[in-house]
Amino acid sequence: MTEENQTTHKRRVRYSGKYPKKFEEKYKELQPEKYKDTIEHVIKKGNTPAGMHISIMVNEILDFLKIQPGETGYDATLGYGGHTKAMLQCLKGQGHIYATDVDPEESARTRKRLEEAGFGDDILTIRLQNFCTIDEIAKEAGGFDFILADLGVSSMQIDNPKRGFSFKVDGPLDLRLNQEAGISAAECLAAITKDELAGMLYENSDEPYCEELAKAITDEIRKGNRIDTTTKLRNIIEKTLDFLPEKEKKDTIKKTCQRTFQALRIDVNREFEVLYEFMEKLPDALKPGGRAAILTFHSGEDKLVKKALKEGYRAGIYADYAKDVIRPSAQECAQNGRARSTKMRWAIKAE
Repeated sequence: MTEENQTTHKRRVRYSGKYPKKFEEKYKELQPEKYKDTIEHVIKKGNTPAGMHISIMVNEILDFLKIQPGETGYDATLGYGGHTKAMLQCLKGQGHIYATDVDPEESARTRKRLEEAGFGDDILTIRLQNFCTIDEIAKEAGGFDFILADLGVSSMQIDNPKRGFSFKVDGPLDLRLNQEAGISAAECLAAITKDELAGMLYENSDEPYCEELAKAITDEIRKGNRIDTTTKLRNIIEKTLDFLPEKEKKDTIKKTCQRTFQALRIDVNREFEVLYEFMEKLPDALKPGGRAAILTFHSGEDKLVKKALKEGYRAGIYADYAKDVIRPSAQECAQNGRARSTKMRWAIKAE
Protein backbone atom coordinates (compact mmCIF):
# COMPACT_ATOMS: atom_id res chain seq x y z
CA MET A 1 0.00 0.00 0.00
CA THR A 2 1.42 3.37 -0.99
CA GLU A 3 1.82 6.15 1.57
CA GLU A 4 -0.77 8.25 -0.31
CA ASN A 5 -3.42 5.52 0.07
CA GLN A 6 -2.86 5.03 3.76
CA THR A 7 -5.30 6.75 6.10
CA THR A 8 -4.05 7.36 9.60
CA HIS A 9 -6.49 6.22 12.26
CA LYS A 10 -6.99 9.05 14.73
CA ARG A 11 -7.75 7.79 18.22
CA ARG A 12 -10.18 9.75 20.33
CA VAL A 13 -8.29 11.77 22.91
CA ARG A 14 -8.62 10.15 26.32
CA TYR A 15 -9.85 12.50 29.00
CA SER A 16 -8.47 12.47 32.53
CA GLY A 17 -10.68 11.40 35.43
CA LYS A 18 -13.86 9.31 35.51
CA TYR A 19 -16.08 11.62 33.41
CA PRO A 20 -15.37 13.97 30.47
CA LYS A 21 -15.31 17.62 31.51
CA LYS A 22 -14.50 19.56 28.33
CA PHE A 23 -17.16 20.20 25.68
CA GLU A 24 -15.24 18.38 22.92
CA GLU A 25 -14.59 15.33 25.17
CA LYS A 26 -18.30 14.66 25.69
CA TYR A 27 -18.53 12.58 22.51
CA LYS A 28 -21.60 10.62 23.65
CA GLU A 29 -23.57 13.76 24.48
CA LEU A 30 -22.59 15.23 21.12
CA GLN A 31 -24.20 12.21 19.39
CA PRO A 32 -27.67 12.07 21.03
CA GLU A 33 -29.16 9.80 18.35
CA LYS A 34 -26.51 7.14 19.07
CA TYR A 35 -26.26 7.40 22.87
CA LYS A 36 -29.85 7.91 24.09
CA ASP A 37 -29.20 6.32 27.51
CA THR A 38 -26.38 8.80 28.23
CA ILE A 39 -28.61 11.73 27.20
CA GLU A 40 -31.43 10.56 29.49
CA HIS A 41 -28.97 10.14 32.39
CA VAL A 42 -27.55 13.67 31.96
CA ILE A 43 -31.04 15.25 31.76
CA LYS A 44 -32.27 13.32 34.84
CA LYS A 45 -29.38 14.85 36.80
CA GLY A 46 -30.73 18.30 35.91
CA ASN A 47 -28.03 19.08 33.32
CA THR A 48 -28.15 19.90 29.61
CA PRO A 49 -26.17 17.47 27.41
CA ALA A 50 -23.30 19.05 25.45
CA GLY A 51 -24.38 20.26 22.01
CA MET A 52 -28.06 20.06 22.96
CA HIS A 53 -30.73 22.48 24.13
CA ILE A 54 -33.71 21.55 26.29
CA SER A 55 -36.68 23.64 25.16
CA ILE A 56 -38.35 25.62 27.94
CA MET A 57 -42.06 25.83 28.82
CA VAL A 58 -43.19 23.72 25.84
CA ASN A 59 -46.51 22.70 27.45
CA GLU A 60 -47.35 26.26 28.54
CA ILE A 61 -46.61 27.57 25.05
CA LEU A 62 -48.74 24.93 23.32
CA ASP A 63 -51.58 25.43 25.85
CA PHE A 64 -51.71 29.10 24.93
CA LEU A 65 -51.09 28.93 21.17
CA LYS A 66 -53.77 26.22 20.66
CA ILE A 67 -52.33 25.30 17.26
CA GLN A 68 -54.80 23.68 14.83
CA PRO A 69 -54.06 21.63 11.68
CA GLY A 70 -54.03 23.86 8.59
CA GLU A 71 -52.71 26.97 10.40
CA THR A 72 -49.63 28.99 9.49
CA GLY A 73 -47.09 29.82 12.19
CA TYR A 74 -43.74 31.47 12.76
CA ASP A 75 -40.90 30.43 15.07
CA ALA A 76 -38.79 33.58 15.32
CA THR A 77 -35.80 31.82 16.89
CA LEU A 78 -35.30 28.29 15.54
CA GLY A 79 -32.31 27.32 17.73
CA TYR A 80 -32.18 23.58 18.45
CA GLY A 81 -35.69 23.19 17.01
CA GLY A 82 -37.41 21.73 20.09
CA HIS A 83 -40.25 24.27 20.11
CA THR A 84 -40.51 24.09 16.31
CA LYS A 85 -40.87 20.30 16.38
CA ALA A 86 -43.58 20.45 19.09
CA MET A 87 -45.54 23.03 17.06
CA LEU A 88 -45.12 21.04 13.83
CA GLN A 89 -46.56 17.96 15.54
CA CYS A 90 -49.68 19.99 16.40
CA LEU A 91 -50.26 20.68 12.68
CA LYS A 92 -50.63 16.92 12.00
CA GLY A 93 -49.21 17.31 8.49
CA GLN A 94 -51.50 20.20 7.52
CA GLY A 95 -50.35 23.83 7.49
CA HIS A 96 -46.91 25.41 7.53
CA ILE A 97 -44.33 26.88 9.89
CA TYR A 98 -41.74 29.47 8.93
CA ALA A 99 -38.63 29.69 11.13
CA THR A 100 -35.67 32.06 11.25
CA ASP A 101 -32.23 31.99 12.88
CA VAL A 102 -28.99 33.94 12.45
CA ASP A 103 -26.64 31.10 13.43
CA PRO A 104 -25.61 29.33 10.19
CA GLU A 105 -23.82 26.50 11.99
CA GLU A 106 -26.60 25.48 14.37
CA SER A 107 -29.52 26.12 11.98
CA ALA A 108 -27.96 23.70 9.44
CA ARG A 109 -27.80 21.00 12.13
CA THR A 110 -31.39 21.72 13.22
CA ARG A 111 -32.66 21.59 9.63
CA LYS A 112 -31.08 18.13 9.22
CA ARG A 113 -32.55 16.90 12.54
CA LEU A 114 -36.05 18.08 11.64
CA GLU A 115 -35.83 16.61 8.12
CA GLU A 116 -34.84 13.26 9.62
CA ALA A 117 -37.86 13.54 11.94
CA GLY A 118 -40.11 13.86 8.86
CA PHE A 119 -40.51 17.65 8.69
CA GLY A 120 -39.36 18.74 5.24
CA ASP A 121 -39.87 21.75 2.98
CA ASP A 122 -43.55 20.90 2.45
CA ILE A 123 -44.39 21.90 6.04
CA LEU A 124 -41.34 23.87 7.22
CA THR A 125 -39.46 26.83 5.71
CA ILE A 126 -36.20 27.83 7.44
CA ARG A 127 -34.55 31.15 6.64
CA LEU A 128 -31.11 32.31 7.76
CA GLN A 129 -32.11 35.84 8.75
CA ASN A 130 -32.86 37.91 11.83
CA PHE A 131 -36.33 37.78 13.37
CA CYS A 132 -36.65 41.56 13.06
CA THR A 133 -37.39 40.82 9.37
CA ILE A 134 -40.73 39.32 10.47
CA ASP A 135 -42.56 41.69 8.11
CA GLU A 136 -40.83 40.12 5.07
CA ILE A 137 -41.66 36.58 6.24
CA ALA A 138 -45.27 37.53 7.05
CA LYS A 139 -45.74 39.05 3.60
CA GLU A 140 -44.56 35.82 1.98
CA ALA A 141 -46.73 33.67 4.28
CA GLY A 142 -49.83 35.84 4.13
CA GLY A 143 -49.82 36.49 7.88
CA PHE A 144 -49.59 34.14 10.86
CA ASP A 145 -52.12 32.38 13.08
CA PHE A 146 -49.47 31.89 15.77
CA ILE A 147 -46.00 33.24 16.55
CA LEU A 148 -43.36 32.15 19.07
CA ALA A 149 -40.23 34.12 19.99
CA ASP A 150 -37.85 32.44 22.46
CA LEU A 151 -35.33 35.18 23.19
CA GLY A 152 -32.82 33.00 25.06
CA VAL A 153 -29.40 31.93 23.81
CA SER A 154 -29.39 28.18 23.10
CA SER A 155 -27.45 25.86 25.40
CA MET A 156 -25.36 24.44 22.56
CA GLN A 157 -24.10 27.98 21.90
CA ILE A 158 -23.41 28.71 25.60
CA ASP A 159 -21.63 25.39 26.19
CA ASN A 160 -19.34 25.51 23.15
CA PRO A 161 -16.09 27.26 24.25
CA LYS A 162 -15.36 28.33 20.65
CA ARG A 163 -18.39 30.65 20.77
CA GLY A 164 -17.15 32.58 23.83
CA PHE A 165 -20.53 32.88 25.57
CA SER A 166 -19.46 31.43 28.92
CA PHE A 167 -16.99 32.85 31.45
CA LYS A 168 -16.62 29.38 32.98
CA VAL A 169 -14.47 27.94 30.18
CA ASP A 170 -11.59 29.41 28.20
CA GLY A 171 -12.28 30.42 24.63
CA PRO A 172 -12.17 33.36 22.22
CA LEU A 173 -14.15 36.37 23.46
CA ASP A 174 -16.61 36.32 20.57
CA LEU A 175 -20.26 36.25 21.76
CA ARG A 176 -21.74 36.65 18.26
CA LEU A 177 -24.82 34.58 17.37
CA ASN A 178 -23.57 34.65 13.79
CA GLN A 179 -19.77 34.42 13.74
CA GLU A 180 -19.72 35.30 10.04
CA ALA A 181 -21.14 38.81 10.57
CA GLY A 182 -20.43 41.88 12.69
CA ILE A 183 -17.58 42.32 15.18
CA SER A 184 -16.66 40.12 18.13
CA ALA A 185 -16.84 41.21 21.77
CA ALA A 186 -13.01 41.39 21.80
CA GLU A 187 -13.06 43.82 18.85
CA CYS A 188 -15.82 45.80 20.55
CA LEU A 189 -13.73 46.21 23.73
CA ALA A 190 -10.63 47.20 21.73
CA ALA A 191 -12.43 50.24 20.29
CA ILE A 192 -14.69 51.36 23.17
CA THR A 193 -14.17 54.30 25.53
CA LYS A 194 -14.45 54.08 29.32
CA ASP A 195 -17.71 56.06 29.44
CA GLU A 196 -19.25 54.05 26.59
CA LEU A 197 -18.39 50.78 28.30
CA ALA A 198 -19.73 51.92 31.69
CA GLY A 199 -22.97 52.98 29.97
CA MET A 200 -23.25 49.66 28.13
CA LEU A 201 -22.74 47.61 31.31
CA TYR A 202 -25.36 49.66 33.17
CA GLU A 203 -27.97 49.81 30.40
CA ASN A 204 -27.67 46.20 29.24
CA SER A 205 -27.37 44.42 32.58
CA ASP A 206 -27.79 46.90 35.48
CA GLU A 207 -24.18 46.25 36.53
CA PRO A 208 -23.55 47.99 39.91
CA TYR A 209 -19.76 47.97 39.39
CA CYS A 210 -19.96 49.35 35.83
CA GLU A 211 -17.63 52.31 36.50
CA GLU A 212 -14.93 50.23 38.20
CA LEU A 213 -15.04 47.53 35.51
CA ALA A 214 -15.03 50.02 32.63
CA LYS A 215 -11.91 51.72 34.05
CA ALA A 216 -10.09 48.42 34.66
CA ILE A 217 -10.89 47.04 31.19
CA THR A 218 -10.01 50.19 29.23
CA ASP A 219 -6.83 50.73 31.31
CA GLU A 220 -5.71 47.19 30.42
CA ILE A 221 -6.34 47.78 26.71
CA ARG A 222 -4.53 51.14 26.83
CA LYS A 223 -1.46 49.31 28.14
CA GLY A 224 -1.48 47.31 24.88
CA ASN A 225 -2.96 44.14 26.39
CA ARG A 226 -5.75 42.67 24.23
CA ILE A 227 -8.72 41.18 26.07
CA ASP A 228 -9.50 38.54 23.49
CA THR A 229 -10.37 35.47 25.58
CA THR A 230 -13.09 34.69 28.11
CA THR A 231 -10.46 33.92 30.75
CA LYS A 232 -8.71 37.28 30.33
CA LEU A 233 -11.97 39.13 30.86
CA ARG A 234 -12.92 36.99 33.86
CA ASN A 235 -9.47 37.58 35.42
CA ILE A 236 -9.91 41.37 35.12
CA ILE A 237 -13.33 41.15 36.77
CA GLU A 238 -11.88 39.05 39.61
CA LYS A 239 -8.98 41.47 40.10
CA THR A 240 -11.28 44.53 40.02
CA LEU A 241 -13.57 43.08 42.71
CA ASP A 242 -10.76 41.82 44.93
CA PHE A 243 -11.60 44.56 47.47
CA LEU A 244 -14.88 42.85 48.40
CA PRO A 245 -15.26 41.05 51.77
CA GLU A 246 -14.19 37.42 51.50
CA LYS A 247 -17.63 35.99 52.42
CA GLU A 248 -19.42 37.70 49.52
CA LYS A 249 -16.58 37.86 46.97
CA LYS A 250 -17.10 34.52 45.18
CA ASP A 251 -20.84 34.95 44.61
CA THR A 252 -20.54 38.61 43.56
CA ILE A 253 -17.76 37.82 41.08
CA LYS A 254 -19.89 35.06 39.52
CA LYS A 255 -22.92 37.36 39.14
CA THR A 256 -20.74 40.21 37.82
CA CYS A 257 -19.24 37.86 35.21
CA GLN A 258 -22.75 36.82 34.15
CA ARG A 259 -23.90 40.43 33.84
CA THR A 260 -20.75 41.57 32.00
CA PHE A 261 -20.92 38.78 29.43
CA GLN A 262 -24.65 39.41 29.01
CA ALA A 263 -24.09 43.13 28.42
CA LEU A 264 -21.43 42.44 25.78
CA ARG A 265 -23.58 39.79 24.05
CA ILE A 266 -26.54 42.18 23.87
CA ASP A 267 -24.30 44.87 22.39
CA VAL A 268 -22.48 42.85 19.71
CA ASN A 269 -25.74 41.23 18.54
CA ARG A 270 -27.80 44.47 18.78
CA GLU A 271 -30.37 42.48 20.76
CA PHE A 272 -32.42 45.40 22.10
CA GLU A 273 -32.60 47.12 18.71
CA VAL A 274 -33.66 43.85 17.05
CA LEU A 275 -36.29 43.11 19.71
CA TYR A 276 -37.70 46.64 19.54
CA GLU A 277 -38.07 46.33 15.75
CA PHE A 278 -39.68 42.89 16.10
CA MET A 279 -42.23 44.13 18.66
CA GLU A 280 -43.12 47.07 16.39
CA LYS A 281 -43.76 44.75 13.43
CA LEU A 282 -45.46 41.95 15.41
CA PRO A 283 -49.09 43.20 15.21
CA ASP A 284 -49.08 43.49 11.41
CA ALA A 285 -47.60 39.99 11.08
CA LEU A 286 -50.51 38.41 13.00
CA LYS A 287 -53.81 37.54 11.37
CA PRO A 288 -56.96 38.78 13.18
CA GLY A 289 -57.27 36.61 16.31
CA GLY A 290 -53.66 35.47 15.91
CA ARG A 291 -51.70 34.46 19.04
CA ALA A 292 -48.13 35.42 20.00
CA ALA A 293 -46.04 33.96 22.84
CA ILE A 294 -42.69 35.45 23.87
CA LEU A 295 -40.11 34.02 26.29
CA THR A 296 -37.76 36.52 27.95
CA PHE A 297 -34.73 35.82 30.14
CA HIS A 298 -33.67 39.11 31.72
CA SER A 299 -35.29 42.30 32.94
CA GLY A 300 -34.26 44.45 29.96
CA GLU A 301 -36.00 42.14 27.49
CA ASP A 302 -39.05 41.67 29.68
CA LYS A 303 -39.60 45.41 30.20
CA LEU A 304 -39.45 46.05 26.46
CA VAL A 305 -41.90 43.22 25.64
CA LYS A 306 -44.29 44.14 28.46
CA LYS A 307 -44.41 47.80 27.40
CA ALA A 308 -45.03 46.98 23.72
CA LEU A 309 -47.86 44.54 24.49
CA LYS A 310 -49.48 46.91 26.98
CA GLU A 311 -49.38 49.82 24.51
CA GLY A 312 -50.80 47.57 21.77
CA TYR A 313 -53.66 46.53 24.03
CA ARG A 314 -54.48 50.13 24.97
CA ALA A 315 -54.47 51.09 21.28
CA GLY A 316 -56.95 48.31 20.50
CA ILE A 317 -54.43 46.33 18.44
CA TYR A 318 -54.52 43.37 20.84
CA ALA A 319 -57.79 41.97 22.18
CA ASP A 320 -55.96 40.66 25.24
CA TYR A 321 -52.43 40.34 26.61
CA ALA A 322 -50.59 38.87 29.61
CA LYS A 323 -51.01 41.22 32.57
CA ASP A 324 -48.86 38.85 34.62
CA VAL A 325 -45.98 36.65 33.48
CA ILE A 326 -46.23 32.87 33.28
CA ARG A 327 -43.30 31.09 34.90
CA PRO A 328 -41.96 27.56 34.36
CA SER A 329 -43.03 24.99 36.95
CA ALA A 330 -40.85 24.14 39.94
CA GLN A 331 -40.42 20.66 38.46
CA GLU A 332 -39.12 22.05 35.16
CA CYS A 333 -36.69 24.38 36.96
CA ALA A 334 -35.38 21.41 38.99
CA GLN A 335 -34.82 19.40 35.80
CA ASN A 336 -33.44 22.31 33.78
CA GLY A 337 -31.68 25.05 35.79
CA ARG A 338 -31.59 27.32 32.73
CA ALA A 339 -35.39 27.64 32.90
CA ARG A 340 -35.34 29.54 36.21
CA SER A 341 -35.11 33.08 34.80
CA THR A 342 -37.72 32.51 32.07
CA LYS A 343 -40.84 34.67 31.79
CA MET A 344 -43.56 34.05 29.24
CA ARG A 345 -45.77 36.85 27.96
CA TRP A 346 -48.50 36.59 25.34
CA ALA A 347 -50.96 38.61 23.27
CA ILE A 348 -53.99 37.97 21.03
CA LYS A 349 -54.58 40.18 17.98
CA ALA A 350 -57.94 41.91 17.84
CA GLU A 351 -60.43 40.49 15.29
